[in-house]
Amino acid sequence: MSSEGERVLVVDDEPFIRDLLSAALRFEGFDVEVAGSGREALQLAQPGRYDLVMLDVMMPDLEGTEVCRRLRESGVGVPVVFLTARDSTEDKVLGLGMADDYVTKPFSLEELVARVRAVLRRVGHDGSEESEMRYADLVMNVETHEVWRAGRSIDLTATEFRLLQYLLEHPRRVVPKLEILDHVWDYSFDGDPNIVETYISYLRKKLDESGPSLIHTVRGVGYSLRLPKS
Repeated sequence: MSSEGERVLVVDDEPFIRDLLSAALRFEGFDVEVAGSGREALQLAQPGRYDLVMLDVMMPDLEGTEVCRRLRESGVGVPVVFLTARDSTEDKVLGLGMADDYVTKPFSLEELVARVRAVLRRVGHDGSEESEMRYADLVMNVETHEVWRAGRSIDLTATEFRLLQYLLEHPRRVVPKLEILDHVWDYSFDGDPNIVETYISYLRKKLDESGPSLIHTVRGVGYSLRLPKS
């Protein structure tokens, strides 16, 4: 059974599928809400409300990919599992580039529940909310020292991890270079302050492989973790 309190939003325009999925998840102990359209999902999926969104790709008002894109742009970093009949390699690559998992129809309910549990374990929903930090599609588990973006694992050095953690602790704020130097390296650090630029560059290279740039330079001030302007 799942950990009590894990909240899932099931989004599908077909009532039969919605009922089937919500019943199966409730049987496994999840707290389930449903939405019948992409627009309804956007209204419901507020930051912190759900632990996972199960999202049908092909819906008449807004496709699931567009719903996922809008959630990420608005800073809602909830894990997303796509459901779709599209099973081409291109569709799978696109889906996994945006969401945390991609399940093709037809599927067994047992497989679906197992995939949901796997995603929740991967993003740190193990009853220890303090261990998890999130921004948009970026997830960091401080206890396990793991980082994911758009469901893809990212290997970081210890210094890169500390730098990203500090930026995640101050999302959207412009953090001065000297402040980063003091907190990520050491207050007594007397080396080249350009080391911050070097490690920002390392981080960008690794993070940007999985999506648009999240670390932005504010010239003459510092760096900010934020979504790009559309």
